[in-house]
Amino acid sequence: QVQLVESGGGLVQAGGSLRLSCAASGRTFSSYDIGWFRQAPGKERKLVTAISGSGTVTYYADVSVKGRFTISRDNTKNTASLQMNSLKPEDTAIYYCAVARTGSRWNDPTAFGSWGQGTQVTVSS
Repeated sequence: QVQLVESGGGLVQAGGSLRLSCAASGRTFSSYDIGWFRQAPGKERKLVTAISGSGTVTYYADVSVKGRFTISRDNTKNTASLQMNSLKPEDTAIYYCAVARTGSRWNDPTAFGSWGQGTQVTVSS
């Protein structure tokens, strides 16, 4: 069982940057794909981006973040990151990381599990 802890959220002005981290326990981190999700107030949680276990394949489900957000991972440190640049007020949400078995369908939210507690990102205008 993988346990995940997110960090790096905070309050930032529009146009600013934040880097979120997802630290994982366990020795099989590289066998899991990682997804970053976000949930804005009053809305459902949605996939933002995902990365394969090897780190060679990435997918940005939310077109609004393409070119602004970058997902990465370091399997030697059991961590995944989400670099967020040019932040906008509409990026305000709680951000979660979760894992999926390699080969899972990333657009199927039920493929992901072991959710972290989330980290709040607030972007002021």
